[in-house]
Amino acid sequence: MTQALRKSVPEQFDLFLPYLADMPLRDQREMMERPFFSLAKRKRTKPIEYTAPDGKLWVHVSANPDYGMATIWDADILIYCASQLADMSRRGVNDVPRKLHIMPYDLLRAIGRPTTGRAYELLGQALDRLVSTTIKTNIRAENRREATFSWLDGWTQLVDEKTERSRGMTLELSNWFWEGVMMKGGVLSIDRAYFDITGGRERWLYRVARKHAGGAGQAGFAISMPVLFEKSGAEGEYRRFKFEILKLAEKNVLPGYRLVVEEGKGAEPLLRMIRLTEITSSAQDETELESEAVSLPETVEVDTASAVALDGQGSEANAPPNEEAPLFFDARHLVRSAVAGLSDRATRGVMTDETIGYLREKCPGWDLYALHAEFEAWVNADPARTPASWQKAFIGWVKRHHEKHKHELRR
Repeated sequence: MTQALRKSVPEQFDLFLPYLADMPLRDQREMMERPFFSLAKRKRTKPIEYTAPDGKLWVHVSANPDYGMATIWDADILIYCASQLADMSRRGVNDVPRKLHIMPYDLLRAIGRPTTGRAYELLGQALDRLVSTTIKTNIRAENRREATFSWLDGWTQLVDEKTERSRGMTLELSNWFWEGVMMKGGVLSIDRAYFDITGGRERWLYRVARKHAGGAGQAGFAISMPVLFEKSGAEGEYRRFKFEILKLAEKNVLPGYRLVVEEGKGAEPLLRMIRLTEITSSAQDETELESEAVSLPETVEVDTASAVALDGQGSEANAPPNEEAPLFFDARHLVRSAVAGLSDRATRGVMTDETIGYLREKCPGWDLYALHAEFEAWVNADPARTPASWQKAFIGWVKRHHEKHKHELRR
């Protein structure tokens, strides 16, 4: 199977995409939190099978044995394409194309790669993997039971028929990827330092942190280690994965995010990801109820049952031989969390006067006590739904209820 087709191009064909040096980088939101790519540079042919903890979403990724599975480094090409599409959409370009005409030199420079002959050879191999890797998923399948696609429908090398000089290449993006970038809220900005991250797990962890903790406020986003392992799609044993994630938390060098290991409810730890800008603005955030209304767990894939080790044994049995994975705690964060926890515990299960006054102003016309009873019943039905801040979670719940049902107040 060959995707690199040589094609003659007339001389007047010179519509190239701009170099991405100063353009904001964008990543497709759904690709950032689920296991779509191999995290290893070695050739992977073992499929990825992933089902969300609530059983609603699933992903299956299979590799062509000749090329192997697309890697998280190959995904840099898709980030480049997503950034181009997002920029064209921002500038009001009509009919943003699904087929992009690019210069390999610009692409390699934009994603922080060398421009040597070997780099061009590796680029061709990466494109082959993006074409040959097959994904099946029910994410955005709409009326279909599943969507089946490859990241690229094809790619073509363009050569001037007179001079035999390269005129770049075309990349034909899959409909699923193109639609995901173009839909409202389909992309998130990422730090250019992402391309400097060398490890596959580190790259993947940054994308998870950006997706979940980027807008999560001062508390950040916490996830149990077994759930994190399942979301990664990584090969190998869970205990090795946990050990390496703990080492990453100890190093704590993820661009723009702080990693904190916390004690979980069961035998396994939690990993909390906090955006650094949120840490510096904590004093201001304390006084703004609206800006801190948290999203309920309906959008977060967290399974508290997975806090138990996957093999049913204690964490001691999972530790790599002769290696002790240290737990790294941020003392300042723990103190803040403890103080906030004591304050929230006193108002858990009730509405404060401030909350009532705020909601009567923002969401008038509702029986807040009846809504609070519904909210409390919903939370009590599943311990995983227990919010970090009862007041903020209830405010967010009522505001969503108001937006969805406010037309009923006019009857």
